[in-house]
Amino acid sequence: MSRVSIQGLNIRLSGADIIRALDLEVHGGEFLVLLGPSGCGKSTLLHSIAGLIDVADGRIEIAERDVTWADPKDRGIGMVFQSYALYPTMTVERNLSFGARIAGTPKDEVARRVDRVAQMLQLKELLKRKPAQLSGGQRQRVAIGRALVREARVFLFDEPLSNLDAKLRGELRRELKQLHKTLGATMVYVTHDQVEAMTLATRIAVMKAGEIQQIGTPGDVYARPLNMFVAGFLGAPSMNFVDGRIEVVDGRRRFVAPALQLALDGYAFATPPAPGQDAVLGVRPEHIRLGEPAAAIGEATVSLVEPMGANQVVWLDAQGSTLAVDADAQYQPRADRRSAFTIDAAQVSLFDRASQARL
Repeated sequence: MSRVSIQGLNIRLSGADIIRALDLEVHGGEFLVLLGPSGCGKSTLLHSIAGLIDVADGRIEIAERDVTWADPKDRGIGMVFQSYALYPTMTVERNLSFGARIAGTPKDEVARRVDRVAQMLQLKELLKRKPAQLSGGQRQRVAIGRALVREARVFLFDEPLSNLDAKLRGELRRELKQLHKTLGATMVYVTHDQVEAMTLATRIAVMKAGEIQQIGTPGDVYARPLNMFVAGFLGAPSMNFVDGRIEVVDGRRRFVAPALQLALDGYAFATPPAPGQDAVLGVRPEHIRLGEPAAAIGEATVSLVEPMGANQVVWLDAQGSTLAVDADAQYQPRADRRSAFTIDAAQVSLFDRASQARL
């Protein structure tokens, strides 16, 4: 299991700073997901680890060895691309073995590795076919298998599932997770898909504009986002935001907004806020409940209902604030009717309105 260490990384492309003074430690054997919107620098960061992009400044280590200026072939990495990048004139067997053959691995050892990987990825019956005879999911398995045959120190995945349909993505997600469990290898995976990130990752690094905004376990990043960008990027529907202020009433802090008032007795503030401080309340859709008038903290108008099968998303208009509520499918809200709602105060997040940082 190999560790990846990145220190003070700077990358400039066409005169623009893409990555600035970035530090990152990838623990040996973990599955780290780089998550963020298009253009945030996550693929650029991955390609710099692979040696496909030169760095302007900083240091990259793989398995305690400085590889900042090493050729890609000398870094001990296996990479899987979004576009599969298979050789169309070669059979599956030859595609799988290509990297190992080029590296001068003995034939018997190459054959052993190909057999093991083909068995693992259910490719045994496809070894004599060419890429044109394969489905998208099968081609991606071959691309993953080619990286595995190299028996690399670190595996890098650049949005490998984005070209597949939803059903195939789900199947290959499970296979990748099982593969990591079986191999115990270090894996770094780039995606803009939060579902992939939450289901695959040991840790998630959320990126924006070339900087890591937060890194932690999926549960920590989801439950305790460090800023409004992270809070809004994770979750479907994303976290609800309500503008208001923090007031002190009878010695107790409360969040006060036109649509609601919420006691903050159990909230763990990083720094005590000033009375009257402008703040933004963040609450996940699953932490809002409808139709409990006795405990209600506010009322809102049902504007839209989206059935999702086992559940439904109910959209509320709360005096100008839009709230998404994850409700049970059995609940029957009526559009354009008023509904009382409650919020689980133990699950909310508060952010400073100006800096957007967590309070």
